[in-house]
Amino acid sequence: MKKKFRIKVRGSELAFDYVNIAIMLIICFITIYPIWYAVILSFNDGQDALKGGIFWFPRVFTLDNYKAVFRNSGIVTAYMITVMRTVIGTATSVFFTAMVAYAFSKPNIMGRKLYMTLGTITMFFGGGLIPFFLLLKNLHLLNTFMVYIVPTLFNFFNLLIFMSFFRGIPKSMEESAKMDGANDLIIFIRMILPLSKPVLATIALFTGVWHWNDYFFGVVYINDVDLQPIQTYLYKIIAEAGSSRMAISNPVGVSKSNVTSNSIKYATMVATTLPIVLVYPFLQKYFVKGIMLGAVKG
Repeated sequence: MKKKFRIKVRGSELAFDYVNIAIMLIICFITIYPIWYAVILSFNDGQDALKGGIFWFPRVFTLDNYKAVFRNSGIVTAYMITVMRTVIGTATSVFFTAMVAYAFSKPNIMGRKLYMTLGTITMFFGGGLIPFFLLLKNLHLLNTFMVYIVPTLFNFFNLLIFMSFFRGIPKSMEESAKMDGANDLIIFIRMILPLSKPVLATIALFTGVWHWNDYFFGVVYINDVDLQPIQTYLYKIIAEAGSSRMAISNPVGVSKSNVTSNSIKYATMVATTLPIVLVYPFLQKYFVKGIMLGAVKG
């Protein structure tokens, strides 16, 4: 009787596992296939793609779409703005937030509870788009590159993750450094930061991905086309796809008749997504650590 019961339980567990595997495969397919579809269309002849019937591999392989993308001076400029924004914005935000978090990780900071309460409120409530726009206008940040950097210098959620990590560093190390004559700034730069590589990589990943993917700042706060990031440029390409207003560059060696607005759209999507996709796997372990660190430690 027990043997039959064990066989029955084992059979139900196997059936449950098979169902889970089938569901996960379906979810993976639904998630991955749209990306794969964009990739194959970006490598397919634009006029041929209009006929439809392309599902798994390019039917007429071509690199003309990517030639048109990277010969377009507007796209190249937007790409450089995105790279500069991501590098500078990530570095400054991580350093500034870490510096503030290190100070707030000390229990003897004056007004610490008040500032922590105010910071917690900002995680749930915001002033709204119009007040924020007026603030940036009064600070003369609109239509400047610094609009990408200054408003993102500090993030309270990242501060909480930093504080949780800094509290785990033994106080005896800091005390011994102070006995040797080091002040708080030297301790932070020469001791705390080198010991905080995992959390620094985690926050850098959070911030870098946000900077790379953000298009909203370029749409609302920037009017100069030369200062708009690649995601804003991509947003405009998608919005104008199929419109006669959209101009397609005709670089040397590229047949304009074979390049369509849709093929340009897919090629731009792949070109803008590929760098962050390549970087993410190398920092994924830090991403998981950062999530667990912020969730387990208060």
